[in-house]
Amino acid sequence: MTADPEPDTPPAFNRCGGHPALDFVNTLDNRFAADGPVELLGDYGALLRFAAQSQLVEARHAAALAKSVSPAAAARALRAARELREALAAVLYAGVAGRPPASADVLLLEQRFQDASRHRELRWQRSAANTSGPALASWQWGRFARQADLPLWTLAQSASELVLSHAMERVRACGADTCRWLFLDTSKNHTRRWCDMKVCGNRMKARRFQARQAQ
Repeated sequence: MTADPEPDTPPAFNRCGGHPALDFVNTLDNRFAADGPVELLGDYGALLRFAAQSQLVEARHAAALAKSVSPAAAARALRAARELREALAAVLYAGVAGRPPASADVLLLEQRFQDASRHRELRWQRSAANTSGPALASWQWGRFARQADLPLWTLAQSASELVLSHAMERVRACGADTCRWLFLDTSKNHTRRWCDMKVCGNRMKARRFQARQAQ
């Protein structure tokens, strides 16, 4: 059995959603509960950890940003990321319920998706596995990797890939009323009802950590 982390060690984000964009929406825990939601992205450092754990931002870039970004820039990036998350959540939960999304939410996603695209650079390089082969093109963040909004852009890019794909047809909400986390149903018959039976324990650890941080 693995020992619990030290009291002041942030628990790892649960990524049972099957897609970074869905895990991103799930970082507002307890979203529909009467006693209010629990914010798991409590600060810019948490946003960086989530992006790194989701493999959207390289660990070295996340570490560099944690040291170099000013408090004001970090606050702006965190606020923008939460706005993106809530617009994405509204669109996805509307889809799960069979409703059309609100135009304001769609517009915000459009703006964030376009902004992320403007901060990518097209690069050509040879594969590390075949250095003698032809150079291949790929989108990279390049010089923008040192800017505070990097995790925001990577999350917007991930969200756009989901929203514009047929995978949207397989987005589900957990059947537990106390959860409602989103996940990608990849089961054979598309009958999966639960996000993950192990989630509740991890969520409680996250809640305790956030409660200690708020004291």
